Amino acid sequence: MDAAQDIVRRLRLVVGDAAQVALHEPEFQGREKEYVSDCVQSGWVSSVGKYVDRFESMLAEYTGAKRAVAVVNGTAALHISLKLCDVQPGDEVLCPALSFVATANAISYCQAIPHFVDSERYTLGLDPRKLDGYLRKIVTLRNGVAWNRLSRRRIRAVIPMHTLGHPVDLDPLVEVCERFKIALVEDAAESLGTYYKQRHTGTIGRVGALSFNGNKIITTGGGGAILTNDDALADRAKHLTTTAKRAHRWEYVHDEVGFNYRMPNLNAALGCAQLERLPEMRARKRALALQFASAFAGCNDAKFFIEPQFGESNYWLNALLVPGGKVVRDHVLATSHESGLMTRPVWDLLPDLPMYQGHPQMDLTVARSLQKEVINIPSSARLAASAAERQAA
Repeated sequence: MDAAQDIVRRLRLVVGDAAQVALHEPEFQGREKEYVSDCVQSGWVSSVGKYVDRFESMLAEYTGAKRAVAVVNGTAALHISLKLCDVQPGDEVLCPALSFVATANAISYCQAIPHFVDSERYTLGLDPRKLDGYLRKIVTLRNGVAWNRLSRRRIRAVIPMHTLGHPVDLDPLVEVCERFKIALVEDAAESLGTYYKQRHTGTIGRVGALSFNGNKIITTGGGGAILTNDDALADRAKHLTTTAKRAHRWEYVHDEVGFNYRMPNLNAALGCAQLERLPEMRARKRALALQFASAFAGCNDAKFFIEPQFGESNYWLNALLVPGGKVVRDHVLATSHESGLMTRPVWDLLPDLPMYQGHPQMDLTVARSLQKEVINIPSSARLAASAAERQAA
């Protein structure tokens, strides 16, 4: 048995012998049909309705944020979050090279410049200490604004992405932001239900962005949200995402360029039912992670990635670190797919994509190493229940 076959054997100890096992599937076992049907019968299916208000309230309560503003997807949430932090055309925004493309795309929507930074192995996310040393070499502060001495552009914000649901080490990053007068915008698209030192991700920066895509821990079909503890920012987020329309009983007055980004009531109805079950699904996903950790204990060919000690992860997508480079990684991917297990590599690095080649970047040694080692494995919450049932039997 070669290494790839042993990895598949260990995966099967947890996920069972089903012919096909998906990477991550949504689960609808609560009041989804009831709420969606109620929404349809009410006729309020677009961007106004009781479920949108309820969903925002539930999100704020669950995360501990003062306000939540529901939008059409996580990328829209990131886009507006950057605008709330006054990111202007030509500004630079720091973001991890190892991230989903939406992180950089949202920067581009502002006509700003993604500036790519390295990750750390302990979190899979942005490395705040390495970033601090890098910025000390390239930044000049003038009138409370960070300027890149090399490009002569302003560095307006930084976007840490909580990779695969694991929290970035935020306290030292907050110190970096304060030192260099840079806004902190959390990309918490993958980390609903994740905590950093008992604080929910997305609530520590000035603003945070969530995603409720079909493959996330809970889904609204398509959807996202902006989290903030600043009422003025939340009010402005609502205004911008509602085509910047001023309230009036009949007149159409739009006072700036806005965006048609509000979440429809229909999607919010689904989200309310999903949020009711979030604690249970999060618990099962964490239980599944423990089962994988046990299955890979003592394995020399793959290491199961464990949450950092300072946080609690939602384990959105479970991950293996497979040493040996891209050839070994791809052999594991091919072997697992041939056996019916859906696995996938982590994303290509953003500065390697054609539209972001040539953009500013620091040394990316760790991110390049991780990109060749990380394999995502089946992570649906229902797999934990199935594994528990097999163990009981």
